[in-house]
Amino acid sequence: MKFIYFMLPALPATESEREALRPIGHRTEKWQQMLTEVRELAKMADDYGFEAICFPEHHLHTEGMEMGGPSSLYLDVAHHTKNIKVGPVGYVLPSHNPVKLAIDTAWLDQMTQGRTVVGMARGYQERWFNAMTQLLPVQTATSDASERDKLNRELFEEVYRILKLAWKDEPFNYDGKFYKFPFPYPASPWKAGDYTRRFGADGEMGEDGLLHNISVVPKPYQKPHPKLFQAFSMSENTIRWTAREGISPVILTSIPEDYRKMVEAYQDEAGQHGRDLALGEDTGVLRSVHFGRNKDEAMRQAQRGVSGTGWREFWGHHGFYEVFRRAGETGDVPQTIERMEESHYLYAGEPNAVADKIHELADNGNPEYFVWWSDQGMLPFNEVRRNLQLFGEKIMPQFPG
Repeated sequence: MKFIYFMLPALPATESEREALRPIGHRTEKWQQMLTEVRELAKMADDYGFEAICFPEHHLHTEGMEMGGPSSLYLDVAHHTKNIKVGPVGYVLPSHNPVKLAIDTAWLDQMTQGRTVVGMARGYQERWFNAMTQLLPVQTATSDASERDKLNRELFEEVYRILKLAWKDEPFNYDGKFYKFPFPYPASPWKAGDYTRRFGADGEMGEDGLLHNISVVPKPYQKPHPKLFQAFSMSENTIRWTAREGISPVILTSIPEDYRKMVEAYQDEAGQHGRDLALGEDTGVLRSVHFGRNKDEAMRQAQRGVSGTGWREFWGHHGFYEVFRRAGETGDVPQTIERMEESHYLYAGEPNAVADKIHELADNGNPEYFVWWSDQGMLPFNEVRRNLQLFGEKIMPQFPG
């Protein structure tokens, strides 16, 4: 099993401090405190042998909780570590120009000499997503098969296809619903055409003296591109799409029988497309972990952290508690850490008890990647650091990867 450390990151503060300092997102001293914490935790994760350290892409969080992850943050983390990979889980593809994103990811991969991953997401936070996509006829994903949701998925998949073309060595052109390359399509004027014909990529210039193809540079350091992840998967349709594309889904579904169906679907779909995989191979899960002298103490910590405060105050409003709905259950899903723990998403207790839960997960679906959602910024730093120490020293040696 390979382990990935997932941070928001968050500006460190209690809820009362966030209220007193509002908007804490404007406070430079809190940004500097956050960056210091991120660097120290990254160094610890690197020393313990984590595969990667990852962040989501979100913006405009004046509340200070989910500050996002631009490529400059990944480069900074890589600069302060030695072996661990860095990257997003994930870039919200519909909010990006695909050529610009291909350039950014390849630059980062070259500068880190291959210590990067690329995660992808469809986007659910209207506040920043709609602001950045206002010139495109698309809004956030709703996962309800509505026309709005279908349009979001169309744009997501088009950006993904263009990324794959852009990372290849040969130049390309593309005539899509949302993007066309070169632009204007199918041929664009380029006054330095003779220079490009002599020194550029074959096929960029046509015999008519116009630009017919483009070639993104640099190309990724890793060939053909960095490892790809999909965040955070809750539907079988998404699981099967990732299996066809060779992408590793980070599965949020945690109720054991529901989770098992997800990894079986991935294995089945991969097999139908020429990828013979063991159960759980090339898949991941997202889970929360809390340590204490006993379960009650660990659950109290969870209540103060991301699982309690973050889900209750923020992610719950976006429908994420639905992942904990039991078969046949109607009405509202209980928005409690107890339901999270019962659903096998939250692992809480002393280290041996947590290890037992991960062994159960391995027996049920055997994920290749275990993504641990850190409480950086939500809990006191000494507790976050202590949890990482216990995980690295007590848990990871039991799951060599």
